[in-house]
Amino acid sequence: MQLRSYGNFLFYLTLSFPAAGFFVLISGLEVKKTLPARQGLEICENALDDDQDGWIDLNDPDCICADTRPVSLIPNPSFEEKVCCPDDRSQLNCAKTWIQASEATTDYVHICGWKGWNAMPPPLPFPDGEAVIGFRNGRYASSRAPNWKEYAGACLNAPMKAGTTYLIRFYIGFTRPEHSPPLDIVFYGTTDCKFLPFGVGNPDFGCPTNGQGWTELGKVYASGQNEWQLKEIQISPKTDIHAIAIGPDCLPVTTFFDTYYFLDHLVLADEKAFGLVISPSGNPCSDTFSLETLNIPGRRYQWFKEGIALPGETMPRLKVKTGEGDYQVRISDGSGCKVTPPFLYRKPFAQTRKRSNFCQGSNFLFNGVPISRPGEYLDTLRSKNGCDSIVMLDLVEISDTRDTLQIKVFPDELFQAEGKKFRAPGSHTLRLRSVYGCDSLVVLQLSLYQIYFPSAFSPNGDGINDRFNLMGGKDLELISSLRVYDRWGGVIFERQSLLPDMQEGWDGTVNGQPVPAGLYAFTAVVKMDDSRERPISGAVQLIR
Repeated sequence: MQLRSYGNFLFYLTLSFPAAGFFVLISGLEVKKTLPARQGLEICENALDDDQDGWIDLNDPDCICADTRPVSLIPNPSFEEKVCCPDDRSQLNCAKTWIQASEATTDYVHICGWKGWNAMPPPLPFPDGEAVIGFRNGRYASSRAPNWKEYAGACLNAPMKAGTTYLIRFYIGFTRPEHSPPLDIVFYGTTDCKFLPFGVGNPDFGCPTNGQGWTELGKVYASGQNEWQLKEIQISPKTDIHAIAIGPDCLPVTTFFDTYYFLDHLVLADEKAFGLVISPSGNPCSDTFSLETLNIPGRRYQWFKEGIALPGETMPRLKVKTGEGDYQVRISDGSGCKVTPPFLYRKPFAQTRKRSNFCQGSNFLFNGVPISRPGEYLDTLRSKNGCDSIVMLDLVEISDTRDTLQIKVFPDELFQAEGKKFRAPGSHTLRLRSVYGCDSLVVLQLSLYQIYFPSAFSPNGDGINDRFNLMGGKDLELISSLRVYDRWGGVIFERQSLLPDMQEGWDGTVNGQPVPAGLYAFTAVVKMDDSRERPISGAVQLIR
């Protein structure tokens, strides 16, 4: 199909339709489609296009049933509506209507931008759309922060009424096992949106009930790894609830890892509005994985994939044998029919990217397969629970290299490499082995640092050799300290952080009074361009 635009009008230039008998009339800027004569009635549960109109079963307008999908009181329940693409962590503000409830900041993960932490990746694919949020329950960094708890909040589209029973159904995602231990996921509520956010200025504030105006509405235990799970909490508030927050419980967490989880598709509605939905059962990667809906006596069931009936699948429980896709079930009785919202079945998978190096002329073993050329490689492994683990390898070849290494030392210093010691200035040949086991031929150019100081100075005000200081080339960055001593060992001059400049240094006085001519000892600490500090000592003749 091709699009053409003329002025402010856009229309289809060429159209194709699935069934025979269609034709196109173009009159001015109008496009019309004439349907073929119906060949019969569509039977909605036999996987056939009975009326020959190009649509099969639930995809046919003839098979429309009532939708059982509840409308969530939480705005933007799957975080799909956004005002910006996140480019880093802590950007929940990019998700429309959501509020960063806690000072410890929840993360917004979206495929248009920031896709999460490398060490704590979200399980793929997402349950609903292109966005999820990630939150911590305790933090381990330079010091443990057991009360570092991250929450997301929202003002409801309409309040939850006191005395009414509600359900919140949501997906919780688990990353790698060390970062996603079991937890209680808790749903909190408040009577006024003014209590969002809470704990302002204190990232260790903890859960909402540590402050004013919040109450715990319900919680559910969750446990998993590298997967999404559908959870549900039943809620019967005692007062009208206008705003919510969701996240971990209030218990401090002591761990050597950051604990991290994900949330998606938070649907909050009156319990009666949920009607019939599909729930998963078992490991989504195993052969025993199944989908099920509520078993109501006297009802007829028919399962569909991508809107096309699965012949013979007429029980409330479906053992999934037809692969990934959108599944629905049609429930009917003598008064009509209802169709559940689609359940998107995808096998979760873990994705890892790593960079490795190998020496020229050798092989690199990638999951038991030898590789002799650099490049990008991909392999899919099967985990113990039957899920795929995709490993992307960026393989870099390290060639035998030849290089020159220029090193400077002080006259009394040694340079050590590959178990050998070098003192004499000049060129030396080394064969070094890198951390990857590759050989490199290195020519070592060893030279001495040059530090100069006068053997005598004459502070007589003629502008020549009036001060005593140390000098050097560009490799002398700073004279960290300089001390001058009298004949009895007393310090008569001391200065820190001198530049190697003859306008600085000792002027031959003590407390503004000239000292007698003679030989004076000194010590100094110099900082060279390798950032190391080294001591120097000697003597200088003061001439009057």
